[in-house]
Order: sequence, then structure tokens, then C-alpha cells
Amino acid sequence: MNSRYDRNIGTISPREQKLLGEKSVCVIGCGGLGGGIIEGLTRLGVGRLTIVDGDVFDISNLNRQVLSNEDNIGMLKAEEGMRQMGQINSETRICPVCAFYTEENSREIISGHDVVIDALDNINTRKILEDACEEENIPLVHGAIAGWHGQVAVIMPGDRLIHTLYDGDENYGMEKETGNPSFTPAVTGALQVAETLKLLLNREGVLANKVLTVDILNHQYELIDFGD
Repeated sequence: MNSRYDRNIGTISPREQKLLGEKSVCVIGCGGLGGGIIEGLTRLGVGRLTIVDGDVFDISNLNRQVLSNEDNIGMLKAEEGMRQMGQINSETRICPVCAFYTEENSREIISGHDVVIDALDNINTRKILEDACEEENIPLVHGAIAGWHGQVAVIMPGDRLIHTLYDGDENYGMEKETGNPSFTPAVTGALQVAETLKLLLNREGVLANKVLTVDILNHQYELIDFGD
């Protein structure tokens, strides 16, 4: 086995590492959450990543988005993700989609993947994504951030958890008031990577129909079970 994965072994078996190379994941959003998620999955050795974002980097991204730097302001986030990940792991096939995720392209983009990851920044698109994942029978790993707070959940087809969490008409949460520093997407995105790994390897402990909330300021963590 490729020695680049030596430090995975123990947590991940050689058989599981080989299996990861055969898996495909679709990450919707290449910003604060998405950048770290894409890097984490690339370093783990996932075989194919589709990364989706129609936006370009601007200077306000530099405080938290790991794919951004002073030299790529104005460049497409998905294309930059492909370029940078190619420098980390040439064995992972990165497929950029330089388009915003919409109801019109929703099923076409996610079709054929083993897991889809929500790294979005608005509620309406999350609802579209949940609907599409249900129709395509694909697990969805949700993440959201606001200031010191993050939340992570795994939504199996039919759970309708996004629609339960966001049952109003608002398109944005408290992040519009709190902003997002660098550490909150790092923590939340890492948890999303871990949940994705569990799904891909059929491990126990998946946050299926559960929401893990994280308060980094006060170090309070709560697990809410929506299956009860």
C-alpha cells in the first residue's frame, strides 16, 4: 500500500484504506466549511471528489477559507480546489463543478456518489439538497456554523431532518450577526469529514437522524436525537 497512508493505519485498516480509494463523495460548497472538508477527504485518500461552487474568492474569505489566499482573489473556488488538492494527493480525482447548486441541476450533480456533504451557507439550498439526496437515495452529511457555534448531522434518505430543523421561511441563521472566525469551520468541517468516513466504511457511531451541537466558547456539546 502507498506509504502516504501509513499514519492512517490503526484508525483505518489497510482493507478500508483500499476501499476509500474506490469511493466517491460530492461536496456542495467550497468555502469556509467546504475547503477544509475537501482537504480532509483528499488527505484520507477518497478516490473521487466532486466539488461544487459557482463563486469566486474575495478578500473577506481570507479570515476562514483555507483554499483562499492573497494570490487567488477573483478565481473560481472549485477550480482552485482542484488545483490545490492535486498538489496534495494526485491519487484523488477532483471533479470541479463551477456552478451554483440549484433545483434545476440538483439531482444531476449528486447522482452516483456514495455520500453528499452539505457545506452550504443558506437554508433554501440545503432544503433542495436534502430533497435531491432523498430522491437519489444518498446519505447527506450536514454542517452549519455561526460564530462560536457549529452543528453536524447525518441525514439518511427519508429522515427529512433539514426540513425539521429549518421549518420557517428564513434563508439565513444567526451567522449574519455573529460572523464566522477561522476555528468554527475547522472544528465543524472536521466532524463532517469524520462522519463521512464512518459512512464510507460502514462504521458504527454515525450521527444518523441526530444533531451534534458544538459551543466552542463554553465547551458545551449536545447530542439531540430526532429518532426518539
